[in-house]
Amino acid sequence: YGVIDFYKACRKQGIKPILGCEVYVAPRSMRDREPRVDDNWFHLVLLAETQEGYRNLMALVSEAYLHGFYYKPRVDRELLTRYSKGLIALSGCIAGEIPTHLLQGDWVGAREVALSYREIFGPDGFFLELQDHGMAEEEEVNGKLIGLGRELGIPLVASNDVHYVEKGDARAHDVLLCIQTGKTMEDTNRLRFPSDEFYLKTGEEMAALFSEVPEALTNTRAIAERCKVELEFGSLHLPHFPVPGGNPANKYLEELCRGGVRERYATVSPTMEERLQYELGVINRMGYASYFLIVWDLIRFARERGILVGPGRGSAAGSLVAYCLGITNVDPLAHGLLFERFLNPERVSMPDIDIDFCDDRRSEIIDYVVERYGVDRVAQIITFGTLAARGAIRDVGRVYGFPYGEVDRLANLVPMEPGMTIAKALEVNRELADLVAEDPALGRLLETARSLEGLPRHASVHAAGVVIAKEPLTQYVPLQKTSDGVVTTQFPWETIEELGLLKMDFLGLRTLTVIQNAIEIVAASRGVKVELDKIPLNDKKTFSLLQAGDTTGVFQLESVGMRNLIKELQPTSLA
Repeated sequence: YGVIDFYKACRKQGIKPILGCEVYVAPRSMRDREPRVDDNWFHLVLLAETQEGYRNLMALVSEAYLHGFYYKPRVDRELLTRYSKGLIALSGCIAGEIPTHLLQGDWVGAREVALSYREIFGPDGFFLELQDHGMAEEEEVNGKLIGLGRELGIPLVASNDVHYVEKGDARAHDVLLCIQTGKTMEDTNRLRFPSDEFYLKTGEEMAALFSEVPEALTNTRAIAERCKVELEFGSLHLPHFPVPGGNPANKYLEELCRGGVRERYATVSPTMEERLQYELGVINRMGYASYFLIVWDLIRFARERGILVGPGRGSAAGSLVAYCLGITNVDPLAHGLLFERFLNPERVSMPDIDIDFCDDRRSEIIDYVVERYGVDRVAQIITFGTLAARGAIRDVGRVYGFPYGEVDRLANLVPMEPGMTIAKALEVNRELADLVAEDPALGRLLETARSLEGLPRHASVHAAGVVIAKEPLTQYVPLQKTSDGVVTTQFPWETIEELGLLKMDFLGLRTLTVIQNAIEIVAASRGVKVELDKIPLNDKKTFSLLQAGDTTGVFQLESVGMRNLIKELQPTSLA
């Protein structure tokens, strides 16, 4: 999930990023789901050595979620064999399969597993992993791993299981585990780590821990030097629109626009012709012809199926091409709208036309996109909820066992403003600062909350975002599946756009459903067919309602702030 953010942060600081994932290996097949047999799993660390390895890692993680999920996303040996190229595997912590066998006294089982992984990843691609966090089990396993490695000729590697950066972060990590599992610090049976050694150790600390096996430390550096993955940003990976007859997309786009301009205007003036040619030229040079065809096709499909679709919103209204294609319904020439606000050849950015559909039929649009471009090339987009200031205080207060009323009072002292943090709240609210200064327990609560503030708390599906790719999505982004079966990316929309993938917003709008129902009721009760595109934009009765602030249920005009503004503005036109 966080690999792109991690990669960029490392690059920014001049640190070489090593991209990988600790995967769960199913005890049998990843498709087996027998209680008390398949709900156990083993840890295995996979590191991307090459670009192919990174793509294989994304494929493995995606398959684990889409087809191997049983309590956890799981892989198996068959899948690992299929996607092993370009990957380096480490045997994992004491929850790995080989350490598990060794702790059970099963030398033969451990030997067989080690040989199978060496067969999968090759003699240079599999390492037995040594860790030391002060646990007795690790001390026992390490001696056996060293012996096993020397017997089989499998190299050793020293590592540390990092769950937080500084040693002092151990308590905050413990609180975070309580938040995740719904426990309190007083719960003796809660999930907790056995020591405070799960931090990012220095080279000197690691050398002291593994002084008896210097080759393991040498291999740590060697593996880091072997990993050479460079991620690409900025290149476009727009899907191919299936043009009839196999003609070029730009020729088909121009053909549609020629027909559309004649339908929109009684007479096509030289000015219109010049504007249309200019826009088409910009679109073709920037490589966006397929994008316009994709949007046009979606709107065409919706209208043919009787799905009410709102015209493209925002800066797209300044495009004559969009108007001729029927994507927008506002004449940009009549209203003096600028195409450059939508697409500017001097400031390259992906076009973004938000499309609204009636909310009860949005799923039909997504189904059509999947059918049109392929089930492996379309997914919805993930979004993450984070621990905001107030939420962090409430969560930490519950974990520490503070009375709800006391914690709620503390949280409510954090101002409700965009971008507000606990640090800012302490600066602007003297009452909050005084409370913390007077009570050391509250100070500890707030300090812990500050360390957790901003961390991801949960994942959900973006309300509108859908990604469509030219090739199978797992070549660009790992996928996951929600509990109700929706396939989403593991990267949020900002990252999707950075990677050059096409992100489109299909917003399910309840207002459109209400309008659709109203049209059907009028047709059934009065025999009148209301055509939305022909409703006049200068109706005096409508503007009287707007001027009075009578806009409850009117899209984007029903909030208190907008109602007050519109009453003061007293609009008489939409110009």
